[in-house]
Amino acid sequence: MSTQEETRKLMAKERQHQEHLKENMLSRAVEEVETDTTEETSEQARELIARQRQHSKHLEENMLSRAAEEIK
Repeated sequence: MSTQEETRKLMAKERQHQEHLKENMLSRAVEEVETDTTEETSEQARELIARQRQHSKHLEENMLSRAAEEIK
C-alpha cells in the first residue's frame, strides 16, 4: 500500500472519528436540553397544582364563612 493510500485511509478514519464525536456531543446536548425542559415543566406543574390547592382551600373557607354568617 502506498503512502498516499495510507494517508487517505488515516484521514478518512480521523474524519469518521471527528464526526462520531460531534454526533455524541450533539446527542448529549439534546438529551440535556430535554431533561432540563422536563424538569422545568415538572416544577411548573407542581407550582400550578399548589396554587390550585390554595385557591380551592380559599373557596372552601369562603363558603364555610358565608354559611356560618347565614346561620347567625
